[in-house]
Amino acid sequence: MKKIETIKKPITYEMELFEKKFRLSMSSRVALLNRITHYIVNRKGKQMRPMFVFLTAKMISNGEVSERTYRGASVLELIHTATLVHDDVVDESDRRRGFFSINALWKNKIAVLVGDFLLSKGLLLCIDNNDFDLLKIISVAVREMSEGELLQIEKARNLDITEAIYYEIIRQKTATLIAACCSLGAASVKPLSEEVETMRKFGELIGMAFQIKDDLFDYGTQQIGKPTGIDIKEQKMTLPLIYVLNHCSKKEKSWLINSVKNHNKDSKRVKEVIAFVKDNGGLDYAVSKMKAFQEQALKLLEPFPESPYKKSLILMVNYVIERNK
Repeated sequence: MKKIETIKKPITYEMELFEKKFRLSMSSRVALLNRITHYIVNRKGKQMRPMFVFLTAKMISNGEVSERTYRGASVLELIHTATLVHDDVVDESDRRRGFFSINALWKNKIAVLVGDFLLSKGLLLCIDNNDFDLLKIISVAVREMSEGELLQIEKARNLDITEAIYYEIIRQKTATLIAACCSLGAASVKPLSEEVETMRKFGELIGMAFQIKDDLFDYGTQQIGKPTGIDIKEQKMTLPLIYVLNHCSKKEKSWLINSVKNHNKDSKRVKEVIAFVKDNGGLDYAVSKMKAFQEQALKLLEPFPESPYKKSLILMVNYVIERNK
């Protein structure tokens, strides 16, 4: 966590104030809801999304933030939290960041209603303050995330994902939310400026690199040790596997597809697939693509004047691809 604390340093005050405002934005007259939202807030992760919002806002406005910035960060967290609560119900997951999920503790019906409550709270926070430009940014992100999930489900049935479709899936599923954080940070202090689109693109590129890094964890790294093979077990087509499928013989391709489709619960077979992907350059190719997205993101920051906020954003880009979990 030390690197995250270094990145957060120029926005320590903003993040502390954001915590208070975010808690307030979740408040309700229903005691059960307050108990559940209190549970959610006290189990927060690294908070990378609000960090992107505040670092972007401060970088492009010489260290200034506005009430709109706080509202934007709160709306984003409210709506993102709502999608995670609903995801856990859909995935029948009883854990989230090592803690029990809402559906595990309070059952599905309450979890779905809590997700709906958080979504409506986010929408109303924008509407009540006439932040319609911020609402549009977030609404587009939610639409894209839903489309990305459905596109992945559709393609997973036939295992016919090309590299281009893979990029479209991760752009929608993962990158679009980080893009929303950065464009929202820019729009909160400089609405209708060119920087809003520049920072949206910046966030999208980081999001692409972030997801490829996540895909690589499935094959194990020196830091986290053994490969997990979870993506293969869930029949998820990720970049290392897609690359190897497109660069192996017909016979090997048939074996790979059969393994993922029909033997994905067989641990020995999954290990064989992982070894085959590694031996045939799948990981090296994915790493090279991840670094290309990283370099493009860093290039977009070059025109901005030097500042502690720009420095932290550069550290964040590097952290995304160097992290070990």
